[in-house]
Amino acid sequence: MTPVVHFSRRYRFSSSHRLHVGTMSEEENYATFGKCNNPFGHGHNYVLEVTVAGSVDAATGMVVDMVALDSLVKEQIVERFDQTHLNIDPLFAGALVPSTENFVIEVEKLLLKSADALGVRLVRVRMEETSNNSFDLLPQEPRDRVVF
Repeated sequence: MTPVVHFSRRYRFSSSHRLHVGTMSEEENYATFGKCNNPFGHGHNYVLEVTVAGSVDAATGMVVDMVALDSLVKEQIVERFDQTHLNIDPLFAGALVPSTENFVIEVEKLLLKSADALGVRLVRVRMEETSNNSFDLLPQEPRDRVVF
């Protein structure tokens, strides 16, 4: 039996967002989201941790080509979302609230499209929003978006 090894890599970027539901009143939005409903938004220094799994390549001794993984995450996620306001990104321009819960789901979807090309399986996406808040998504788990 070939052992499966998990490899995790961390990436940092900064984005802002406003938690707001268009169908709720200003009072309801503030009661639900508090200061996170600031009309101008607020920012976070996100830490994204991507975990992939696979067998160790006999020639390289590695689970994944780290340069290729870095390139994928930087192109698909970091370059797209760093120094941006999430509410204006097409992912969140509609009814989808750019909570970090929804953000980690969307990041996972973007990464799933390309992980197979690296010869690994995406097994976990973790997004740290603050030193107190982090969100883990295990791609094999069924889930729904948080839409109000």
